[in-house]
Order: sequence, then C-alpha cells, then structure tokens
Amino acid sequence: MYRVLLFLIAGWSGFFVMAIELLGGRLLAPYFGSSIYVWGAIITVFMLALSLGYLWGGYASLHAPSLRRLASILLAAAVATLPVLLWGEGLLEHLSAWIADPRFGSLAAAALLFFLPTCISGMVSPYAVRLLVADRTSAGQLAGKLYFVSTAGSAAGTLLTSFYLVLYLEVNQILMLLLAVSALVGITAGLAPRAVDA
Repeated sequence: MYRVLLFLIAGWSGFFVMAIELLGGRLLAPYFGSSIYVWGAIITVFMLALSLGYLWGGYASLHAPSLRRLASILLAAAVATLPVLLWGEGLLEHLSAWIADPRFGSLAAAALLFFLPTCISGMVSPYAVRLLVADRTSAGQLAGKLYFVSTAGSAAGTLLTSFYLVLYLEVNQILMLLLAVSALVGITAGLAPRAVDA
C-alpha cells in the first residue's frame, strides 16, 4: 500500500505538470499567440520551476519525511494552481496590454501563473524517492523506478490532454478536473493509516 501510494503520487504529479503546461499554451495563445517564442517562454518557466522544485524537495525530505507531508506537497501544488483558474484570464489581459512584446509578455505571464505550482510539483519526486529508499544498495533501482513512473505520467498527461481532453472540455473544465484528481490523490494519501509512514 505504501509503495503504491508513493508511485501513484509521483505518476499523477508528472501527469499534472504536463497537462498544466499544455493548457498554459492554450491560455496564453489568445493574448500572445502560439509562436515558438511563446512556447519557449512556457517551457523555460516550467524547466526552471521544476529544477528548483527538485532541489527543494530534496532538502525537505531531510526533515522527518512522511507520506502525509508528501500528500500535503501534492495538495499545495493544486492550491497554487487555483489562481490560474480564478484570475488567469484577467491577468493575461492586463499583461498583454502592459507588455507589447509577446516574448516578454508570455514569459512574465508563464512565470506569474505557473512557476509556483510547477515548483511545488517538482518537489514530489525527490521527496518520494527519500520515502522509498530504506537501503542504500537499492537506492538507484528505486529512484529509477519512481522517475520512470513520474515520466510515464508526464507522457500520459501530454497525450491525453492534447489528444482528448482539449477536444471535449474547456480549459477551465480541464483545470477543475486536474485539481479534483490532485485533491483526491492527496487526501487519500494523507488519510492513509499511520502505519504506512513507519
């Protein structure tokens, strides 16, 4: 049960990040276009946010790591995404009027909307690795498995969002669905019996 929850959280976090990244392109397009430099701005923000998240997740895992704390990280990422849903369009409208150059406008917009939730999401995998590893001799193997699941989740998030979800749902509906699943996964892990943290 314990390992299943860890892999589930890592896989879902990867799915969540890539789905949000693709939706970010859809959200920014009406205001800044969908050219290569708009996508370059989005990808840059996500990569920088993830790199910091990996770093902070590693540091956070040094201090009394637990499944509940990992669940709280996942829930925090969902909460940090709420401003995209609630105020994203208004912010994008103001930024597009204020910053004429779509390169820097899209960079600012992506940073303001997506940096924090992506950074928090980036904390998940290194934190989960710390919870998985009980024996140094298996550390590399377990880390490889967890990053496999996380990256497979990212691939699934990319494919399902771009091929299917955007065809049937509005961007805000997809965001609400993603937040609901994050809440479900986070709460399930957070309410797991204390024995699984032992």
